[in-house]
Amino acid sequence: MPAQTHISKLTLTNFRNYATLTIDLAPGAVVFSGDNGAGKTNLLEAISLLTPGRGLRRAPYADVAREGGDGGFALHVRLDGPDGQVEIGTGISGGDNPGEGGRRVRINGASARSAEDMLEWLRVVWLTPAMDALFTGPAADRRRFLDRLVLAIDPGHGQRAIDYEKAMRSRNRLLTDGSRDDRWFDAIETQMAETGVAIAAARAEMVRLLAAMIDRLPDTGPFPQADIGLSGDLEAAVSSTPAVDVEESFRRTLADGRDRDCAAGRTLEGPHRSDLVVRHRPKAMPAELCSTGEQKALLVGIVLSHARLTGEMSGMTPIMLLDEIAAHLDGGRRAALFSILEELNCQVFMTGTDAAFFSSLKGRAQFLTVDHGTVGPTI
Repeated sequence: MPAQTHISKLTLTNFRNYATLTIDLAPGAVVFSGDNGAGKTNLLEAISLLTPGRGLRRAPYADVAREGGDGGFALHVRLDGPDGQVEIGTGISGGDNPGEGGRRVRINGASARSAEDMLEWLRVVWLTPAMDALFTGPAADRRRFLDRLVLAIDPGHGQRAIDYEKAMRSRNRLLTDGSRDDRWFDAIETQMAETGVAIAAARAEMVRLLAAMIDRLPDTGPFPQADIGLSGDLEAAVSSTPAVDVEESFRRTLADGRDRDCAAGRTLEGPHRSDLVVRHRPKAMPAELCSTGEQKALLVGIVLSHARLTGEMSGMTPIMLLDEIAAHLDGGRRAALFSILEELNCQVFMTGTDAAFFSSLKGRAQFLTVDHGTVGPTI
């Protein structure tokens, strides 16, 4: 079983509705309960920033800073893991550029090269109510979900995605400007081909590994098995063709499609158009046609299987963030979820308006009450 990595202390400054906050945290399950709007999800959002990107809300950093503060925010954690204790801090100063590049990361007091350095110490995965519409919403949401799954076991995936998006934006600008500079197009499209195929290959590998992990779920368990796949030309090609040949084919597709893409005003081919396809295996039904309860159970099963995969692949159990998870599961599935989380040996943060939903965890979890900027033991 992979060793547990857990946050033992969390400190926030000018983060959302928290002017200052320091709380000691236990390994295993941590339950935050309180009224709607009290700041429970804000705590999960803070922890989600201990990984590359903008966290579970994907909010601009300027929006994360507390209203009435100096425009900056800071969060700091003490992390205990298999390699000992480490201190990680991140945030922006009041005068910083609020974009992604403005966030600073420090590890054991030293400036990190990038947010990706945090992945050496912990992995964070989450499930939020906003993800309940994952199977019925736009493909972009499913791609984003998949890419976060990939990032948890392949730390280089985030930078590849950034490089591809940057190159694609440059190409789209050339298209919009009506440029005929073949040298610029050739250079940009070569970069898009290299990074795009690498993205597709990483996604395909994730789907293969995750499908194998899902196959290990019991046939009649509380969270049904899902059949998962990818819809996308590059993802299909990398499974049967050498990457160098797929790169060359994609580069030619981009070059041949310049006039068409110019008319559309954007790039119409590439991994930014791919989709994650999910089916409810026991019912042999597309996930988007299942009931909302079945979709939730499918999604929970996928996230739990991914957490297990992350532990096996990285050697460290991920920290899990489950926002308002218990209210949408019946009693049997709640009990099954809590049992699986204990089996995974992970630190998991769960939120709910009513601590009673988590009553079966009494004596096995840390219960904290959130009350508009303060956090204390649940009485």
